[in-house]
Order: sequence, then C-alpha cells, then structure tokens
Amino acid sequence: MPLTPDKTTSGPSSPTRPETGPCSPTGPEPGRAARRPLRIVVADDAVLLREGLVRLLAEDGHQVVAAVGDGPALVEAVLRHRPDVSVVDVRMPPTHTDEGLRAAITARSQLPGAPMLVLSQYVEASYAGDLLADGSGAVGYLLKDRVARVEEFLDALHRVARGATVLDPQVVAQLLAGQRRPDPLGALTARERELLALMAEGHSNTAIALRLVLSASAVEKHIGNVFAKLGLPPDQAQHRRVLAVLAYLRA
Repeated sequence: MPLTPDKTTSGPSSPTRPETGPCSPTGPEPGRAARRPLRIVVADDAVLLREGLVRLLAEDGHQVVAAVGDGPALVEAVLRHRPDVSVVDVRMPPTHTDEGLRAAITARSQLPGAPMLVLSQYVEASYAGDLLADGSGAVGYLLKDRVARVEEFLDALHRVARGATVLDPQVVAQLLAGQRRPDPLGALTARERELLALMAEGHSNTAIALRLVLSASAVEKHIGNVFAKLGLPPDQAQHRRVLAVLAYLRA
C-alpha cells in the first residue's frame, strides 16, 4: 500500500516543552475536564487508519505534528518534534511483525521517557514487557479495538502522556490466565493480585479505591505490601509502580 509522506504542521517547529511529571499515584483519574491539548505523532502504515486517527485526535482538540508510515520515520519524527505522546501501530513495513514496537523502543532509547501508546491487532503480552523494560513508564499497550471506544482510548492517551503505564484489560486477563511457574507473585494475596492487575491497567490509587470499594489508606497499605513482597525498595512511587507491573508481566 502506498504511503503518504510525513505530514507536519506548517511554520517552525514548536519549542521543546518542559517534561511533565508523572501522575501522582494518589491523584484523580484524568477526565475530560482535566485534559489538555496534546502534541502527537501518529505512526501507522495503513493510510485509512492513520488518517482516521489524525481526524479523531484533531476533533478532540489535539495537534498531530507528524503522521508517518514506517519505523524510521517514527524515530525521526519523535526526535524532531518531541511530542507529548506518540500513537504507534505494532506492525509496520517491511515485515509487518513488530517494526513499530522496535521503533518505539529505539525512539525511547534516544529520547528517554518519550511517551508511547502502542496499538496491536492481537494480544501479545511480550510486547508490553518489552515496552516496560526500561522501567521509566509513560507507555501503553492497547488492542486496536479499544480505539473504537473513543473515551477509553483518549483517557488512555492522556494517562500515558502524564507518565502512567496503561495495559489493555485483555492483556491483563491473558497474563492472569497464563502465568508460568515459578510464580514470583506467589506470596501475594488474592486482593493484592487484584490491586496489581488494576495498577497494570494504569489506574491511580483513587480509582482503585473506588473500584474495590476500599478506603484510600487501605489501598496504600495493600500497595505497600505488594512492593515489599516483590522486593522493591523505597524509591520514587511511580518508578516502583512500573517495576511492580513489570514483575507482573514476567510472572
């Protein structure tokens, strides 16, 4: 399929924005009222899907600074525009396997912490593990079907842009169904596993408390127990959350 060239906005490139801090683990879930316009790179080799994403994002008030169709163009666009977040299809030319994922990882290696929301047609838990391997967060892995649920997709996009880790619920379900032995999560209680699954989906402490009908202090206590049982020493809270989710993926 012929590719459209890299589309960029007219005029000089926007100045580099200061990096935003990660989401506070106890802060509220970002809703529509809390959303801000984002500068976004879109990477998908399917022209119709790419143009559809560009239109969807523009209608929600965002600026798509580049729309590209292959991995090298994605890396170049991320380094040039330093977007608030990039939306990337896993499968891109030439082999249509995982070039998009590899390009996203390459871009993050050259621009550490660059937020990436990766879209995939199928559940492949190893992709999520590869994205999380650097431990810096600001990554998401969603099935393409999730884009049709516009509010869920846009919410995930903003969470990733704010530094959170977001995994598609179907990825989490597959991980729960297919954990291998030895199980590093064996010491966790059923409630702690439930909390960790919600953390993997990118929910904040506040959202977890509402979902499980627990007090904020009870959620903090359970999460502290998860960190302790996984052997994660006191550190920046967001960093420990990423490491906990990574342990969950590797279980």
